[in-house]
Amino acid sequence: MTTANETMIERRSGVALWRQIADRMRREISAGLADENGRMPPEVVLAARFGVNRHTVRTAIAALVQEGVLRAEQGRGTFVEGRQRLAYPIRSRTRFSEGLAGQTCGLKAMLLDDAVEPASGEAAAALGVDTGAPVVRLETLSEADGRPISRGRSWFDAARFGGMAETFRHTGSITASFKALGLADYFRRSTVVTARHADAADLRDLRLSPGAIVLVTVAVNVDAQGRPVQYSETRFAADRIELHVADGGGTTAG
Repeated sequence: MTTANETMIERRSGVALWRQIADRMRREISAGLADENGRMPPEVVLAARFGVNRHTVRTAIAALVQEGVLRAEQGRGTFVEGRQRLAYPIRSRTRFSEGLAGQTCGLKAMLLDDAVEPASGEAAAALGVDTGAPVVRLETLSEADGRPISRGRSWFDAARFGGMAETFRHTGSITASFKALGLADYFRRSTVVTARHADAADLRDLRLSPGAIVLVTVAVNVDAQGRPVQYSETRFAADRIELHVADGGGTTAG
């Protein structure tokens, strides 16, 4: 007999069954799949619930453990990880360290890659420069308590912030780098927020399992005179952080 749950598993979709089960489990955890103590049902129960074998369920659970959604305790079972999502405010003065202050013991940002390159049409429009003008691109990864929470890609006008990459290597902070380069303060002009499935780079850098969701913000920051100083795309692990929009955040959903 085919159950309602089985009909939702696409066996010829090209997506591995364990990935589909992990995605289903991730959604159903929020709907109360675990008991009042956070304990997940036994593998045999989950296998019957989703219409797959125990090996498929075990692989899905292992992926969610790696992602930090679940934790396995020897002799006790599998539990929903109790750590709450971090709350990251988007407001007129959005700052990584200030926004997460008091929620974590250790914050760290690192530079993954950088380059000076011709501005694409999109970056040029956002920064108010000519298409093809030189811009500095930074690829960054941010961690909280040793867990990666976001990866970002930012562009800056090279004529004004040509030393951004080298400065960021020393400061580990966009705000501190701006100050070192002569910009005392800056403000959020616009933010567009969307949700997507994690891509290959997200899975690698954020240590996510296939099927995970990332929250994507595309933002423009400006100086006190309203001149654009940064155009960025940041991808947040949705199971680890939630975005709080405050007044003046200039945020829209896409």
